[in-house]
Amino acid sequence: MADTAPVSLADFAEAARAVLPASVWDFIDGGSGTETTLAANRAALDAVAVLPRVLTGVDTPATTARLLGREQALPVAVAPMAYQQLMHPDGEAGLAAAAAEAGVPYVASTLSSVPIEEITAAGGPVWFQLYWLRDRQLVCDLLDRAQAAGATAVMVTVDVPVLGRRLRDVRNSFALPPHVAAANLPGDRDDLAHAGVPGVSAVAAHTGAVFAPALSWADLDWLRARTTSALLVKGILDPRDAARAAQAGVDAVVVSNHGGRQLDGAPATARVLPEVVTAVDGRCQVLMDSGVRGGTDVLRALALGADGVLVGRPMLWALAAGGRAGARAALDVLAAELRDALTLAGCADPAAARALRTMTGG
Repeated sequence: MADTAPVSLADFAEAARAVLPASVWDFIDGGSGTETTLAANRAALDAVAVLPRVLTGVDTPATTARLLGREQALPVAVAPMAYQQLMHPDGEAGLAAAAAEAGVPYVASTLSSVPIEEITAAGGPVWFQLYWLRDRQLVCDLLDRAQAAGATAVMVTVDVPVLGRRLRDVRNSFALPPHVAAANLPGDRDDLAHAGVPGVSAVAAHTGAVFAPALSWADLDWLRARTTSALLVKGILDPRDAARAAQAGVDAVVVSNHGGRQLDGAPATARVLPEVVTAVDGRCQVLMDSGVRGGTDVLRALALGADGVLVGRPMLWALAAGGRAGARAALDVLAAELRDALTLAGCADPAAARALRTMTGG
């Protein structure tokens, strides 16, 4: 990292861009299509004004919150993100260790470049993110491995029947380098991800071959019956889907548009979050991701009704900039920003922030 310590998550972005190959930066920074939804995520959060309370007697607020029935140091989890050894040799193991030190859950991707067993060895709370694969037996094997390794929750991603058309990757003919692989899959299952073809995203070609596009509510029911772990559904935008997921017995829904990387033209998550909260009506927790860039955004999400957020790209920036230590520094910055935001909003803790009122448009 730079000689001057980062004081915001945006500082880590600048440091990461300086050290990453341009094609890798585009892989993590880009969205799908014309990146309309990618831009909308940030604009929607910026448009949320939070009405602070005064004379509340708050001195030093607590930042702890209960996620999936367990107290965490922040109302935050590290989002699932693939192939983290693209950023730094520390990869998923380093980022998971940083999350453990910071006291927040780490969500391990199906497409991790480090096996799930090495990720849980970091010692902190780990949730396993599941992509629905064409090979049902492999799905079962991954669920069993994650549980045996100590993962306490399963987060099934439901918004990737196919990978969104990410034009930066297409233009770059992006492919994984030889030293980065999908470590949780059998040895020959990610060959396509390494096969560089002009005008083709090799990662998209790979996921197209192994992901099952026809995921259904019956599959979710099967998964709910198959696992005794807490179950989250990630990729919910329509309140009707949120209500149905809650009815199916999930423990949480994640309001997400995949960071603007799937359907370009999908709404910003901050826009639909309040409707989703109303739709689930307390039957499960509601988390939000896509566009969270600091403690004020966490406060905004809480005020809109979320129980917590997932933080994605900023953690990759920090990992690229400084490995495990960089990731820990970013989480410390985020915690400090959240404490300041809670204090300035007159909130004793994240639960109090959920009672704040919001306005849109400034």
